[in-house]
Amino acid sequence: MKVPLTINDHLHRAEDLYWQRTAVVDEPDQPAEGWGSFTYGEMADRARALAAGLDALGIAPGERVAMVSHNSARLLTALFGVSGSGRVLVPINFRLVAEEVQYIVEHSGARILLVDPELEEALSAVTCERKMIIGAESDAVLMRFGVQPTPWAADEDATATINYTSGTTARPKGVQLTHRNLWLNSAAFGWQIGVNDRDVYLHTLPQFHCNGWGMLYSVTAMGGKHIIIRKIDGAEILRRIEEHGVTLLCGAPAVANMILDAAKTWDGPIPGRDRVRIVLAGAPPPSKTIERIETELGWEFVQIYGLTETTPLLTMNRGRAELDALTPAERAVRLSRAGGAGLGVHVRISDQGEILARGNHIMGGYWDQPEATADAIKPASDDPNGPEWFHTGDGGIIDDDHYVVISDRKKDVIISGGENVSSIEVEDALFSHPDVSEVAVIGVPDEKWGELVLGLVVKTPGSALSEADLIAYCRTKLAGYKCPKRVEFREALARTSTGKLQKFKLREPYWADHAKQIN
Repeated sequence: MKVPLTINDHLHRAEDLYWQRTAVVDEPDQPAEGWGSFTYGEMADRARALAAGLDALGIAPGERVAMVSHNSARLLTALFGVSGSGRVLVPINFRLVAEEVQYIVEHSGARILLVDPELEEALSAVTCERKMIIGAESDAVLMRFGVQPTPWAADEDATATINYTSGTTARPKGVQLTHRNLWLNSAAFGWQIGVNDRDVYLHTLPQFHCNGWGMLYSVTAMGGKHIIIRKIDGAEILRRIEEHGVTLLCGAPAVANMILDAAKTWDGPIPGRDRVRIVLAGAPPPSKTIERIETELGWEFVQIYGLTETTPLLTMNRGRAELDALTPAERAVRLSRAGGAGLGVHVRISDQGEILARGNHIMGGYWDQPEATADAIKPASDDPNGPEWFHTGDGGIIDDDHYVVISDRKKDVIISGGENVSSIEVEDALFSHPDVSEVAVIGVPDEKWGELVLGLVVKTPGSALSEADLIAYCRTKLAGYKCPKRVEFREALARTSTGKLQKFKLREPYWADHAKQIN
């Protein structure tokens, strides 16, 4: 007997076993847009009502529904109501500007676009076959309570979500994650992190970001409680942990830095001591940050490594019995590695030093980009007739403990605050300014963001262009997190004899004191 693995399994289990238990606590200060608190029984009803609403609008299985939203109970429920009914959810980064959102809507072929009310004005120019503001408007059209949705002939290899991620090209690529990808990632991640029915999960990680790394499914399946938080602030995170008894949260190293800064002025004992597990990814945090999480907060630190294309879990580094006798500083050094391969994941290093991966977490492919898919999933260069591997674009080694240690990023991507930034995309935006004759964008070390986007610019002769002017111009073209935080003007940029930029030479002075070429 073979029963398809679909994300429906998570909510079905929660409804069967925990129907009377509080599933979600939505933002309390947004009664017009928020759904308040509701149980798993009610969550399942809302997911079915959403599926019935899509039936009524003629949205067939396999068709796309895009949603650009801050963290919300509606987006969490859509993971099941849209994907669980056979449609494809396209969760869009709420930090993107209108032009970027429009590209994703058009490229994905989404028939419906749901927009966060806070973003209504900023995205007013974005068009779609059917566009609705999330809240009373979308509820009136989409939520058909008491109507049984059309049954879906479940297929675990069907695409459940398309998650757009910045890569080495100027345009983002749509990562197709299948039900099987999501199910097995959720199971492996949840098992290794020890998710259980007593967990209270705080949504410090954007839900659009690889579907909350799959933790949204894991917590749901185990009947844990979801605490929604829309705006990330260190003191507010500590307050929510104290108020709701939070035990688990995820995020980029920048989130941990916000919490550590807020803890310095926190009045009273730090909430969650000896109870909270914090999972970080996006860029390896400094060992000093890891040590401070243990000594100043009293929380357990866990690091994972992966990409949207890997759903995302490839490796995990969690404290183990062998580390118990070490000092916090010694333990932090061991925990700063990317970690050991996750359950069902295989990793190796190519002859060119690139991290390669195989397993059930690898994406179904890039949406409507077969050439990019073939370039990412192919045999290793040292075994051309062997099995296919996903090429991460990251450089590293596997040490004597069989742990992955990331040393460099082979793709031209900057990770700032846990978000991927395509240097080529930023260069295009800067170069479109009439006073810019040459430009190179690189990532440089930054204590707060891990990496900072730096623009190196050669101005046209006689230009009076200032750093502030150019950054402001860039903000009209790109989401704020992609824009350079600094611009340095140069007389010339290092190039090869054929005119190709030598970015390694441009990076060298900024990374000279760092053992790794990522931060």
